[in-house]
Amino acid sequence: MGSDAGAARDVEPASGKASLWEDFVDIFYAPSSVFARRTEGKFGMPLLFLAVVCIVLAFLTKNAMQPVMDAEFARQSAAALRKNPTLTAEQMASGRGFFETLGPIFFAIGITISVLGTGLVLWAVGKLFDAKESAAAAIMIATYAEMPRIIQILVSAAQGLFMAPEKLTSMYSIGISPARFMDPDHASPVILVLASRVDPFIIWITVLLAIGLHVIGKIPKQQAYIAAAITWVAGALPAMFGALRAG
Repeated sequence: MGSDAGAARDVEPASGKASLWEDFVDIFYAPSSVFARRTEGKFGMPLLFLAVVCIVLAFLTKNAMQPVMDAEFARQSAAALRKNPTLTAEQMASGRGFFETLGPIFFAIGITISVLGTGLVLWAVGKLFDAKESAAAAIMIATYAEMPRIIQILVSAAQGLFMAPEKLTSMYSIGISPARFMDPDHASPVILVLASRVDPFIIWITVLLAIGLHVIGKIPKQQAYIAAAITWVAGALPAMFGALRAG
């Protein structure tokens, strides 16, 4: 199973002198060194950086993502009308305008809530394996682990820009997961959610969670990866419940 001493030997000595900018670069190719020098668990500035970058990218990629948003709006509108035939076109257009205007802000808020929730779940699950990290440190791990979302936004926007419009049927159609090949109007909503979680970016994030827990929580890698996998499952639950309620 390994030991705390063995876990510590796998990581480079913490420097603590690196800037946050270096962290944002290193997290993509040397994540262990980032976590080793940020053991104090300060997550405020990294989380603010992540939220601001997501807002900026959401605005910059808005035109590229418009065909996807149009398809998703049409699909959601059809589903809403089936449940509530009294909805008018004016009501739906008003709702769409509101969300399109504030969409980037809601996206950043969603990322922030996701980071906080993931960090707290990671902290709680880590305690099952006697991890030593604090709740703040676990949120810090989750913050840095979410950095691949930046690349995901760019990849999604590139697909929205270059894919044929008829292939952009929903948000799933620009994901890199099995859900991409499913019909969102006929497939089980729960299966769609689970399939969408088998995504390279989500797996990347989960691996970073494991590395952070191994380094800061001082538990063996095997236990850290099990804890991260449990966190991955927990992350699917809110979307699954939402799918069940909408279904």
